[in-house]
Amino acid sequence: MARIAGVNIPTNKRVLIALTYIHGIGPKHAKDICEKNKIEASRRVNELSDAEVIAIRETIDADYTVEGDLRREVSMNIKRLMDLGCLRGLRHRKGLPVRGQRTHTNARTRKGPAKAIAGKKK
Repeated sequence: MARIAGVNIPTNKRVLIALTYIHGIGPKHAKDICEKNKIEASRRVNELSDAEVIAIRETIDADYTVEGDLRREVSMNIKRLMDLGCLRGLRHRKGLPVRGQRTHTNARTRKGPAKAIAGKKK
């Protein structure tokens, strides 16, 4: 089992798909990494040599922010918005949608389960 950026990569999947298991690497970055290291997209992880795995690991370490560092960076950005007191920060603090979505009927994922309002019966 290959271990890249602190994540165990599934061995029986194609390299392009397996790299997306790393937080911060999507399909496009996975394709770029494979092209940079001259690895065919159809190859499986268990077919890679140790040198190729090391090359992938070094490419990711050098060029991409992934896993813990990325999570820390995102959380620090959200914390900065909250400390500033801007609208986006206030929406994060209240647990409401941040990007202008309606909340009258939707936004159940962000707001949580519906709460009954006493005395609203008609």
